[in-house]
Amino acid sequence: MAKTLISDILKPENWNEYGVVRTAELSALFQSGIVSQIPDISLPSGGGTINLPYFNDLTGDAENLSDSTPLTVGNITTGKDVAAVIGRGRAFSVNDLAAVFSGADPAMAIIDLLAGYWARQMQKELIGTLGGAFAATSMSGNVLDVSAGASEALRAINESTFIDATQLLGDAKDGVTAVAMHSATEAYLAKKQMIVYETTADKNVRIPTYLGKRVIVDDGLPVATGTYTTYLFAPGAVGFAEGTIGEQDLETDRDILAGDTVMTMRRRFMLHPRGIKWQGTPAAAFPSRAELAVGTNWARVFENKQIRIVQFKHKNA
Repeated sequence: MAKTLISDILKPENWNEYGVVRTAELSALFQSGIVSQIPDISLPSGGGTINLPYFNDLTGDAENLSDSTPLTVGNITTGKDVAAVIGRGRAFSVNDLAAVFSGADPAMAIIDLLAGYWARQMQKELIGTLGGAFAATSMSGNVLDVSAGASEALRAINESTFIDATQLLGDAKDGVTAVAMHSATEAYLAKKQMIVYETTADKNVRIPTYLGKRVIVDDGLPVATGTYTTYLFAPGAVGFAEGTIGEQDLETDRDILAGDTVMTMRRRFMLHPRGIKWQGTPAAAFPSRAELAVGTNWARVFENKQIRIVQFKHKNA
């Protein structure tokens, strides 16, 4: 009987058909609507940037109609948002995946493990990117830091300070639908009975909400000397696009002496906070996470309330 190898199961066409969708299904960022696919984007294979042009809003007041004075002609202007192409890769040994072969469908089990891994990595990637983007001096209008408040009511996350954070988006604040917070922040709010848990229709998943906003819990969110960073999001605040996985991106190799199978996976994608331009010059073809976390590599190009993200720094007591 011929042996079924990982290379028989894990093929680029399988990943492109199932793995990408499964990664999104496992990611709270995608499921909450924070991250949205940008269609018709072709990513360069060698790294670089992607231009995301946009139309500026129409300006000028409506004019009085007159039979003697013609209307003044206005124009529409454009701007350019710029996203970095991110390249990441990882190698795995078959020993790390061996347990999945007890399942009924090893192909789906392997892809599920990889999809879960990449969902976590994408979340980590975005948190690091947001830290850099919001460190840009031009982003101060989207940052609220109450951590130095004289009392718990003034320095902690609560209904009042949270409303102040949403107010940074002005009349666009009603668009905020999700909030990403550290588990310690969720626990703090839960103790105050401010977290409401909603159950999915199949009763399998509990989704926490705060003031009607979906809560995404991630301990990768920054904590510095007791100050926690929480992010508020409106739908589509982050744009995503990915190059198709090909034979050179998903490879397996067999070490017959060690009895091991090694798999490598490489991905090229864009995970970009809309309206905050990448202007860095990476040392290699693709920017590292350290480079994405540098504030001088970013600059705001949208109006503050059009960016649809607020960085909120606070204490939990």
